Amino acid sequence: MKHPQRWALLAAFVLVLGATGCATPAASPAAAPPTTDRTTAQLKARCSQLIAYFDRYAVGRSNDSDGRRNHTRLGAEHDCRRGLYAEGISTMEKLLRNKKFTPPPAGLPNVPEDDD
Repeated sequence: MKHPQRWALLAAFVLVLGATGCATPAASPAAAPPTTDRTTAQLKARCSQLIAYFDRYAVGRSNDSDGRRNHTRLGAEHDCRRGLYAEGISTMEKLLRNKKFTPPPAGLPNVPEDDD
């Protein structure tokens, strides 16, 4: 590398932009549809359901599996924690379909109990 300090400075700049939210356009409060506490709770539960389903069934058991370290899954979980439930749900449903799983219907238990 010819200029390692420049690369370090650029990396720090990108991290700061991402942390402050300057890297993505901010949504105006008027653009967001009004949600009730019940709707928010349902969306949060759906996020948790899809992530738990992925962790239970779509994670490979081999040494080559990215498993719970799957970056798409981590991004969806991060969206759900930040309250961006629609984005997290959409990402998890797409991830499950890409792995040839049918996302579970909403409202079912997260993970069935094992009979061990």
